[in-house]
Amino acid sequence: MHPKHIAIIGAPLDLGSGRRGVDMGPSAVRVANLNGRLLALGYAVEDLGNVPVIQRESQAEMHSRAKYLPQIAETCTLVAEMVDRALGAGTFPLILGGDHSIAVGTVSGASRHFHRRGERLGLIWIDAHTDMNTPESSPSGNVHGMPLACCIGQGPEELTGIFGYSPKVDPANVALVGIRSVDGQERDIVQHSGVHAFTMRDIDERGMGSVFEEAIRVAGAGTAGIHISLDMDAVDPREAPGVGTPVQGGITYREAHLAMEMAGDTGRLVSMEVVEVNPVIDDANRTAILAVELVMSAMGKRIL
Repeated sequence: MHPKHIAIIGAPLDLGSGRRGVDMGPSAVRVANLNGRLLALGYAVEDLGNVPVIQRESQAEMHSRAKYLPQIAETCTLVAEMVDRALGAGTFPLILGGDHSIAVGTVSGASRHFHRRGERLGLIWIDAHTDMNTPESSPSGNVHGMPLACCIGQGPEELTGIFGYSPKVDPANVALVGIRSVDGQERDIVQHSGVHAFTMRDIDERGMGSVFEEAIRVAGAGTAGIHISLDMDAVDPREAPGVGTPVQGGITYREAHLAMEMAGDTGRLVSMEVVEVNPVIDDANRTAILAVELVMSAMGKRIL
């Protein structure tokens, strides 16, 4: 299905977010017994620890349109190099965030692994937000609202240009699932980007099974494998209260598991990340526990 050796990489970055606390996300997910659950599922697990991240209080924002951009680019480059090495060693990189800006690093690393072989990466982005702002369109300047745009080549060169080429993924192979919060100027960017966006209305009308089947087709068309980028705020706050930017009306508990089960069933997952777990505003680590459960579903755990 996928490599039986998983490399866990923590990226406790919170510089891209306006709300503090997601830097503790990797610890919260580990406390929820991620490593032990993966071992029980039959995987060999190597925890590579956390990439070093600069403390917010020690740095100035500098770029008001893309706050902490140099520091975020430095962390994303470290993540990208680790992901590339993990894939090259035949392991499955599982990245724990941190805010969603780390996805620039994860996707860059996975993309590079296939790019040097003349192959493409597919991407399924599960999120309440489209994360396709640019510094010019962003109302906040928070980079965690920009990573998908960077992955398809739109945004600051510090992020789009990691490893010297852009885009990291073809927009035609990008599926957005669970969208329900889009900024004003960002809406136009999404509509003209070429990515395939499935909103909560699509899920309401068609059901998660139909939507995610199409998302898999989009990400899998002509690609060597699929990366899953799971922002826990895609799940409704009633199930996942401890997230960086909660939005009402999200994916249900079972819809989230169904999506992960279907992704795992493809046998085409090559890497995955889980981001925006914020234990500061969580309830008894519920969100991190759910994150671990969803990873288990993606990695092959089934009811029967």
